[in-house]
Amino acid sequence: MLNRLLRFVRNFYVATGLGLLVWMTFFDANDLPTQIRNWWQLRKLDGDAAYYQEKIKAVQTERREVLGNDRLREKFAREKYLMKKPGEDVFVIVDEQNEQLEK
Repeated sequence: MLNRLLRFVRNFYVATGLGLLVWMTFFDANDLPTQIRNWWQLRKLDGDAAYYQEKIKAVQTERREVLGNDRLREKFAREKYLMKKPGEDVFVIVDEQNEQLEK
């Protein structure tokens, strides 16, 4: 009789553990597919963050160069923003898709 009771208790704990594992894996709010999806999204966002950090460094370097010199500031404004002096004409050469050839 005691042997049957121990077997029942052991089987009950095994069944409960398996049920809990299935519940946590597939039906819980933090189930396995959601965790995998979140992990991939985190990896993608980390890559994006690294890309933008590089861009920020490049812009800061360019800013330091441009703000330190009046000739470079004028050159930067002319090239990037197509600014011109009064009485001056600016010609922009474009390709078939109407995009600038020089950027």
